[in-house]
Amino acid sequence: MTRINTNVQSLVAQRVLGNNNFALTQSLDRLSTGLRINSGRDDPAGLIASETLRASTRAISTAIDNANRADTIVAVAEGGLQEISSLLLNLENLIDQTANEAGLTKEEVTANQLQIDSILASINRLSEQTAFGTRKLLNGNFDFSTSGVNVNEPTGAALNHLSSVKINAAKIANGAFRQVTVNRVTASQRALVSAVLGGTTATSTTVRNGTLGNTTTIQIRGEFGAELLSFASGTTAADIVTAVNARTDLTGVQASAYLGTAGTGTATVSFSSTSFGSNAFVSVSALENAGNAAGDAIGTSNVRLKGTDGTFTINGTNAIVDGLTASVRAGDISLDLGFSQAFGDGTSAVSSTSFEVTGGGARFAIAPTVGLAGLEALGISEVSTAKLGESTQNVIATLGSGLANDLASKNFTVAQRIVRAAINDVASLRGRLGGFQKDTLSTTINSLQVAKENIVAAESAIRDADFAVETSNLTRAQILVNASTTTLQIANSLTQNALSLLG
Repeated sequence: MTRINTNVQSLVAQRVLGNNNFALTQSLDRLSTGLRINSGRDDPAGLIASETLRASTRAISTAIDNANRADTIVAVAEGGLQEISSLLLNLENLIDQTANEAGLTKEEVTANQLQIDSILASINRLSEQTAFGTRKLLNGNFDFSTSGVNVNEPTGAALNHLSSVKINAAKIANGAFRQVTVNRVTASQRALVSAVLGGTTATSTTVRNGTLGNTTTIQIRGEFGAELLSFASGTTAADIVTAVNARTDLTGVQASAYLGTAGTGTATVSFSSTSFGSNAFVSVSALENAGNAAGDAIGTSNVRLKGTDGTFTINGTNAIVDGLTASVRAGDISLDLGFSQAFGDGTSAVSSTSFEVTGGGARFAIAPTVGLAGLEALGISEVSTAKLGESTQNVIATLGSGLANDLASKNFTVAQRIVRAAINDVASLRGRLGGFQKDTLSTTINSLQVAKENIVAAESAIRDADFAVETSNLTRAQILVNASTTTLQIANSLTQNALSLLG
């Protein structure tokens, strides 16, 4: 080397030393952070992929937290419902106990009524006070809102033919609504048994004009119970109808008469169930003097007939029908509807009705992607004494002192049915909440946890440092830095050899 202005060997040694220092620094960074990628220049494509996976991991973690929070909220609501269910069981016990009239004193009945009033107040308090933080859960705050539904419209108005609407779940975008259209394909029917009175005797053509020819005993059985009725010879169809209808609350069977054309003597008594559908039935058995020939008694013997469920579609889906109620469990909406009798049994010429679900419900975002697909909306209806019961008129509030079904009214059969309907309402709601916890929240949490594990593993494979590899790289870099430093020293000293030429 005889040139001193430019030391090429030194430049090379500097470049190599810089590269080795960079490799050493990189190894130290990776070992100190545990990450292979600490900045974009380490691996641009890997950084993009790992940041995307990190975003997915964060979204999944939040979704898991949301699902756990939802599970806690539902558990609080279910706890309140459990206590209400216990109170309703106590309520039925008091009614059943008081129905044993001869076994209780007036003071005991009064004490039982005081307990009933206290139970009703407790149910209302639980309905109002069961809350998660400041969010009340059982007062209807999380029920769905609807438009175009008026279950109290008077006869003759533009009826929508809905006696009750319960939205269990629905997915509705903000500011939007869900149209629900109900079509009646075939009507639901009562159970119906017809019996003929009158006819001719075995020895005469005398017309008996719709009366019993002999003393007759019949048994009538319906969904509420059975009754034995005895009628004397000469009893008319109208008398039979009156006797049967006087026991309708006990049997669930009602009667009507067709007296026939004047002079023909043909009369028909129809026994029908008070309810509709395949669960309704009527059984009429003539236990004495059956037949309408020689004895001219009721012309039926040991007949049991059931009603039929109609066919209804809700938004084009075949509904699950039980008499005058229909349910649908589609993927984006779940609801239970009650029909007016005119709509359900086909009396009304209107065969279609509709309304809108405009929002509401308890909305839980339990998916990594925020949107309608990841939203679960659960309807939690009000469980106050004004809402629980057999119908909008027969609710458990009517069991309070001075009201239609208090203990003083002695309407024990009706009161028991009201309470049992309320028990079923609460049990159904608890079942839906439990199903939501078990089949939606728990499964969602489990699946998200598995997805999180896999995504974190993929992100780790891209971004995390392999300590075995980086330790080896660090040792190599340290050696090379030392070697290149020594080389640079030698390269810098080579130019001094030129001084020897100056003598």
